[in-house]
Amino acid sequence: MPDFDIPEEALSETFLASSGPGGQNVNKVATACQLRCDVFRLGLAPWVYQKLKELAGSRMNSAGEIIITARKHRTQEANREEARARLADLIARAHVRDAKRIKTRPSRSAKAKRVDVKKQRGSVKQGRGRVRLD
Repeated sequence: MPDFDIPEEALSETFLASSGPGGQNVNKVATACQLRCDVFRLGLAPWVYQKLKELAGSRMNSAGEIIITARKHRTQEANREEARARLADLIARAHVRDAKRIKTRPSRSAKAKRVDVKKQRGSVKQGRGRVRLD
């Protein structure tokens, strides 16, 4: 579901000093963008919320906020765009349902074949004992 709209009131941005590219500029300008998204304001379905929680991992705090920090670029605007794109990708991946697992059983012939192979292997090992002179 890539067309999910993230409401602006669920987002908050702060800019901090970055350690990325920019030379001496990084010492003067706060270019890194820290994007916080309140997950509860998104109005997600329970299964989407659960999957988002799994995908976010340590990026989600106990208050239900996802925190994404972008510091790859030299400008605030480029880092803001990257952070929003990463958040949108994370939410889009959470909307993809996993395929249900279908339980399968080994067939009767597969079970018989496995037992036959085990017996054959056991007989090979049985023959490795001490040699008796009768």
